[in-house]
Amino acid sequence: MYDVVVIGGGPSGATAAEDLARSGKCVAMIDRDGRIKPCGGAIPPRAITDFLIPDDQLVAKVNTARMISPTGRKVDIPIENGFVGMVDRKDFDPFLRDRGKQAGADCFTGTFLRIDRDADQTAVVFRDKETGEDRSLQTKLIIGSDGARSKVAKAEVPGGDKIPYVIAYHEVIEAPALSVDYDPLRCDVIYDGAISSDFYGWIFPHGKSASIGMGTGIEGVDLKKATADIRATHGLTDCKTLRREGAPIPLKPMDKWDNGRDVILAGDAAGVVAPSSGEGIYYAMLGGRVAATAASAFLETGRSKDLQLARKLFMREHKSVFKVLGAMQNAYYRSDERRERFVSLCHDVDVQRLTFEAYMNKRLIKARPMAHLKIGIKNLAHLTRLVSETHV
Repeated sequence: MYDVVVIGGGPSGATAAEDLARSGKCVAMIDRDGRIKPCGGAIPPRAITDFLIPDDQLVAKVNTARMISPTGRKVDIPIENGFVGMVDRKDFDPFLRDRGKQAGADCFTGTFLRIDRDADQTAVVFRDKETGEDRSLQTKLIIGSDGARSKVAKAEVPGGDKIPYVIAYHEVIEAPALSVDYDPLRCDVIYDGAISSDFYGWIFPHGKSASIGMGTGIEGVDLKKATADIRATHGLTDCKTLRREGAPIPLKPMDKWDNGRDVILAGDAAGVVAPSSGEGIYYAMLGGRVAATAASAFLETGRSKDLQLARKLFMREHKSVFKVLGAMQNAYYRSDERRERFVSLCHDVDVQRLTFEAYMNKRLIKARPMAHLKIGIKNLAHLTRLVSETHV
């Protein structure tokens, strides 16, 4: 009998499994074989600190972000007093799972099938990769961290089958030499409707490799062609392609993360990816941590309402950030004219500093109220066309 079975071994599930195992709980974690999520791989300093990410997991340390508009305008934003770490998910996820295993979690490789219940017990059924047979693990509680189109969420939590998402696709290539179009210390974010009319494209350095990709929620878009166009525009066509990956990325946290009985959702399964930026690793790991906190409370008290702690703890700290980012996406991702104005707004030093202070520390910065007021006025001026697109 396990205290908790964690379904999914990405950053969220692996963090939950490790935290629970370290607190003395009997934990099992089930993960699919060979799964690598398409991901730019950016993690802020707060993630490195909060989750004790060792330096050898960082394949690059980025010090600049470049915003590129539909007309090709480039705005470089320096990352002052720090850096953004980059990880490669093919190595980072196994590292996190191994850490959970070392903490005491039992790890299984297989495909989740269903949750069986009767009057006496609850069991998670999965198909074991090694034997090909269906296995059953008895448990008191389940954490569903099985991705944006979560089978656990769909079966157990209201609204779990209706999470809005974009499809992300990227190609990992051998890193080219330093050039005007590629810098191993710079992340390029491409706001261009020809690449993605509702999201963005990216070029993110990974040391010896680089992630080139884009995302969209619009059906029928040729993701491979859009990525090929990014590579062609930036002189990356001839770079050797190491692997190609695609997967959904959720756009909005669910209103409810538990079933009021014995299931908690975490990470992408709960919809916790930042609007506008699509950033997910830090929020996934935090989602795993608050799910573990809620699980521990439930196991201690037996009160089903303690399952709600996961969402409450997460939203208490990050609801405002998600609200602001969602408003920004709704305001600026509608058209190339709006995207052009957004990149123009990024020229502003106050915007740059407050944006990256918030990103690095994962909270809205309140120390400079006049800067916030100035940004609000400039933002309104751009949206109402009181300033020209070329205004800097």
